[in-house]
Amino acid sequence: MAEHSIRLGADIGGTFTDVVLEVGKTLHSTKVLTTYAAPENAIIDGMHQVCEKAGIKPGEIEQIIHGTTLATNALIERRGAKTALITTKGFRDVIEMRTESRFEQYDLNLTLPEPLLPRQRRYVLEERIEASGKVLVPLKRDDVEALVDELAEAGYESIAVGFLHSYLHDAHEKMVRDVIATKMPNAMVSLSCEVSPQMREYERFNTTIANAYIKPLMKSYLSRLEERMAGEGVDCNIFLMHSGGGIISIESAAEFPVRLVESGPAGGAVFAANIAARYGLDKVLSFDMGGTTAKICLIKNQTPKTSRVFEVARTYRFKKGSGMPISIPVIDMVEIGAGGGSLAHVDSMQQIRVGPESAGSEPGPACYGRDGECPAVTDADLVLGKLDPENFAGGSIMLHPEKSETALVSHVGATLSMDAQTAAFGVAEVVDENMANAARVHAVENGEDLSEYTMIAFGGAAPLHAGRLCEKLGVDRLLVPPGAGVGSAIGFLRAPFSFEATRSVYMKLSEFDGEKIVDILASLKEEATGFVRNCDADADILSDFKVYMRYTGQGWEIPIDLTEAQTMNPDAETFLNLFEEDYTKLFGRPVQGMDTEITVWAVNATTPSQAVDRVDVLAGGEVAEISSSRTVFDPALGEPTDASIVSRDMMRDGQTVDGPAAIVEDETTIILPSSRHAVRQSDGCIDISAKRTGDQT
Repeated sequence: MAEHSIRLGADIGGTFTDVVLEVGKTLHSTKVLTTYAAPENAIIDGMHQVCEKAGIKPGEIEQIIHGTTLATNALIERRGAKTALITTKGFRDVIEMRTESRFEQYDLNLTLPEPLLPRQRRYVLEERIEASGKVLVPLKRDDVEALVDELAEAGYESIAVGFLHSYLHDAHEKMVRDVIATKMPNAMVSLSCEVSPQMREYERFNTTIANAYIKPLMKSYLSRLEERMAGEGVDCNIFLMHSGGGIISIESAAEFPVRLVESGPAGGAVFAANIAARYGLDKVLSFDMGGTTAKICLIKNQTPKTSRVFEVARTYRFKKGSGMPISIPVIDMVEIGAGGGSLAHVDSMQQIRVGPESAGSEPGPACYGRDGECPAVTDADLVLGKLDPENFAGGSIMLHPEKSETALVSHVGATLSMDAQTAAFGVAEVVDENMANAARVHAVENGEDLSEYTMIAFGGAAPLHAGRLCEKLGVDRLLVPPGAGVGSAIGFLRAPFSFEATRSVYMKLSEFDGEKIVDILASLKEEATGFVRNCDADADILSDFKVYMRYTGQGWEIPIDLTEAQTMNPDAETFLNLFEEDYTKLFGRPVQGMDTEITVWAVNATTPSQAVDRVDVLAGGEVAEISSSRTVFDPALGEPTDASIVSRDMMRDGQTVDGPAAIVEDETTIILPSSRHAVRQSDGCIDISAKRTGDQT
C-alpha cells in the first residue's frame, strides 16, 4: 500500500464516533457522540477537532478510511428500504423455514425471529437450475416482465434476486436484472450470484436480501459523506473497512453494503493483530468493549481468525442460531450486548440482567444527564469509582453520580434490597461474567486454552473491565495499547486493501479434476484482484487461497489453506493430507474409509501488511508518580479500596504501577485490580500482569 503522510480513520459506533488523524507517525484522536439522524455530522465535527490538534487544515488530508455500524443497526432495527425478493417457484418460504436446528432446544415456547421480508414481499418465477449447474426449466422473459411490472406498481425501492443454484449458472438472475433496469431504472438490485455465490440457499438468500435492504440507505449515506467532505475542502479518496479485515473502495461498499456489517469490530481485530506483531505474540485474545457491545476475537500467529458465515441481530440473549445469517467473509468474533451503554434490569427470576438493550448516545446512560432513566454499565462503573465524573472523555462530558445512584436504586436496588454501591457491584459482576463466559465458550469451540493467551484490550470501556476479566479467565498478561479508546479507528489505518472472492463448486476428491480447480481459482483470483485494483492501481497484490472441505455426509466444512504452488499444480493426495492434518487438530483424529469433498473455494487478494517495529520488552523499574487517590471498588475483594491515580501521559518508559490503581487518560481509564502490576513499555503500551505470589498487598 502506498504511504500516506496524513490519513484519517473514522469509526461510527452505537454511542461514540471515534476519529483518528495520523500525521506521519503521530496520532491525534477524539471521541464525539454519534449523531443518529445524520452520522456524517459527527465525523465532520471529529475531523475538525483532530485537525485543530494537529495544526492542519482538512484539505491536507490525503486518505480517509471509514467504518460504521449503520448497516448493522439498520438490520437490527428493521429500518431499511422497501424491498422485494424474487426467487425460484417453490422456495418462497426458505428464509422463514430457516434450518431445522433450534437455538434453545428445550424451550417449548420458543419464538423464532421474523424474516427480514414478510411473505407478501417475496415473489416467485418458474425456473430451475440443478445442482450441477444445468438448466432444467428455462426462465421466460415474458414472465419476468410481468412480475417486474407488478413490482413497479407496488413501489419497491430495492429488489433481491436469489434463484436455486444460481452460483453455478447466473444467466437467469442476470436476465431479471436486465428487465428491472429497463422497467424500474430507479430501483436498486442485488443478485445472489454476485453478493454471495455460495451453496446453502437459506444463508445465500438472507445475505442477498440484507444487501438489498440496506443498499439505498448506505448509498445515500456514503454519497452525503462524500458531498460533506468536498464541502469542507477534502478531496481525497474515501475507503471503507469491510467485515473481513480489509479496505475496499467507496463504490464497492455502496454496491455490496452487507460487507460493512462488521466493519468497526473488524478494525479492532486488525488493531490487536498489529499490536500482537509488535510484541511477537502468537496467541492473543482481542477484547473490544465500546458503548453498545463487547467483541472478543482469537488472534493466532498475528492473524485474526476468519469465517464465511456469521449472524447479526441475535434476538435470544445473543444465542448462536437466533440471528440472521450473513454469508460473507468476516473476522470470526463473538459479540454480546455488554457495552458501557448496555442497560441493567431485574428479571422475573430476581436476577440482574445486562443488555442487549443499550442507551446509546441518545439519551445515553443516566449519568450523562440527558434524561436517561435506566442504569447502564457506565453508571455502575461511575458509582464503583472507576470513572472520574469531572474528567470523562477528557472533560467534554460531565457525569452526574447522583443520577447514576438514583437509577441503580430505582431499577435494581429497590427490587433486590440493595444500596446503590451494591447494585453497581452486581451489575458490573454480571456484565464481566457474561463476557468471561462468552470468551470461554468461544475458546472451547475453537479448541483453545485461554490461559496460554495474552489479552489486548481497547475500546472506551474495555480498560475499565479488562483487569477483572483476566482474573476470571486466568489470563496472566494484558496489554492496553496507546489510543485504546479509539482502537478500531486506528485499526482502519493499519489494514491492507483486500477483497475475498468465493464460489461454491462441489467436488469429491475421488472425482478430482485438477484442470477445473486451476480454472476456478484463477477466475476467483482475477475477481478479487480487480476489487483491490479499484483502490490502488499500482499496489503489489498478494493472494491467499483457501478451500472448504468435509467428509462426505457431514453438514459443515473446515477451511484449508493452500499455497499458490499447490493451486497451480493441484493433486488429490496433497488436498487430503492438508485436510486430515487440520481435521485432526480440531477433532483429535481423522475418519478412516470416508470420501472427502470440497464445497467452497476462496481467494483473498490483499496488499502487503504494514511492516512493524518489534518492541524490546522492559521489565520495569522505578514507580510512576502518583497524582492523587480515590476509592475504587475491587470486585475480587468485594470491598472498596484506596486506589492510586496515575496519569498515563506522565508515565515514562519502564515505570511501574501496582494495583489497586487507576491509570487515567482522556479517552478511557485503565483499572488495575489489587492482583495486578503494570509497566509502561517503550511504545506506550501499558503491560499488565498478575503479581507474583507474595507481592499482593
